[in-house]
Amino acid sequence: MANKAKVAIFISGRGSNMAALLYASFLPGAAYEVVLVAANDPEAEGLALASGEGISTFALSHKGMPREQHDEAMEQAARDAGADYIVLAGYMRILTDGFATRWEGRMLNIHPSLLPKYPGLDTHQRAIDAGDSHGGVSVHLVTPELDAGQVLGQMKVSIRESETADTLAERVRFAEHQLYPRVVSEYVGRENDPDFLLGKVRELALALPQTHERESHGSPGWRAGSEKSGKYFAYFNDQHHGTEHVAVLVKTGSMDELLDLVEAQPQAYFKPAYYGASGWIGVILNRPGLDWDHVADWLERSWRSVAPKSAAKLHDAADQF
Repeated sequence: MANKAKVAIFISGRGSNMAALLYASFLPGAAYEVVLVAANDPEAEGLALASGEGISTFALSHKGMPREQHDEAMEQAARDAGADYIVLAGYMRILTDGFATRWEGRMLNIHPSLLPKYPGLDTHQRAIDAGDSHGGVSVHLVTPELDAGQVLGQMKVSIRESETADTLAERVRFAEHQLYPRVVSEYVGRENDPDFLLGKVRELALALPQTHERESHGSPGWRAGSEKSGKYFAYFNDQHHGTEHVAVLVKTGSMDELLDLVEAQPQAYFKPAYYGASGWIGVILNRPGLDWDHVADWLERSWRSVAPKSAAKLHDAADQF
């Protein structure tokens, strides 16, 4: 798969979930590659496993360091490795709010309960004590609030008679190794999924006043104005005319601007066949680290170039509230 997402994995110990993630990344069709395994304990067993498979490692003990300073060092190691995402796999550190916020939407964690039940510690015993029929595991996005981010996937594990926290934990760990690689691959793989990308563009385009969707030459397009007389301000391009790009086509101010952007940022823009001759530029969507606010800005700018003045005034008025 082209354009695999680059993942840094943080661990604190033996790294069994890290190993599951790493070996899953070697499978055909995996949406990610592991570019770093980092630990807050230089003696963490998982470091040797990762190094033996040719993966770069980083280790820095947190002992005697302010939490923020240690977080900064770990984060810098991930950035130096080119990571698009950070995946926590048994990383036994509570992150600073700033770290979690900077990686919002790009940091995942695994938690041994069916969230929102039992955030924090002692999850298995709490599930047993509550008389639950199942324990389990959740994969979620990391936010400043502990174990409160969006849940991306879960797997239940039955609680048997005479279950103990240790026996339940052992079986939940098997579930973790199945669930985590699948959820990570699905989540980071969205950046190459045309259906997901189309859905995001559609949501942003239709949020603009007096817009509607209409197909054009087999591709989704969005027009500003009435159904009868509206004008196109964006098209969705799914690897058309032999390109490798999934993109949204929007209007630039001039051919000079188009050519300058394509020359300066070829990883973000291209001149599309046919449309490019009329000043339309392709904003590439299937690339790591895509800034959706930037895409929204392009859509709004293109929309303003064709939208009725009444719609633009309505939009400006709404922005003031």
